[in-house]
Amino acid sequence: MATISAAPTASAAPSGSPQASGLASRYANALYAQADETHELDRVVAEMKTLGQMIDQSADFRRLVDSPLVDLNQALAAARAVLQAQGFSASVQNFVSVVISNRRLRQLRQFVTAFAALVAERRGIVTAHTISAHPLSAVQEQALRARLIEAGYSNVDIIKEIDPSLLGGLIVRVGTRLYDTSLKSRLQRLQYAMKGAA
Repeated sequence: MATISAAPTASAAPSGSPQASGLASRYANALYAQADETHELDRVVAEMKTLGQMIDQSADFRRLVDSPLVDLNQALAAARAVLQAQGFSASVQNFVSVVISNRRLRQLRQFVTAFAALVAERRGIVTAHTISAHPLSAVQEQALRARLIEAGYSNVDIIKEIDPSLLGGLIVRVGTRLYDTSLKSRLQRLQYAMKGAA
């Protein structure tokens, strides 16, 4: 079986920096190439989507991913146990193991997002990245998809991330377009307006 060649260990870059984005892209490309070579791309694509949902929705798994103090061996054992119990393929289990071994566990969500974006690009799908304070309900996601279709994005893959600091509302990025209706941004705009009126 092909192995995933990961980037060498280095100090973590800020999540929004070009270095972090480039690193996420390299991990995503390595996983894509390996899954394509072993003819299990569709399965890996589905499992990586499930992995992203687990990170977003499972408080226990999120704590494991986010903790800066977690022991490397404990993190490997815990992640393996969870992924095996959920029936993940060896490819995805090995990918997560490489991420942990390279001390990149806190960036796992970025790598999942980068992989989804790569798959969408290869398959001609428009990717809408959403960030919300709480997980979107099925009704909210359906409404969002309808609005995107109205805006001309018929073949859309929605990638969801959670950021409690937004307080409420939603941020949607499609390509270079950014739509920010988060409560955090609204409060900041109100604060600036009040300063201007003072």
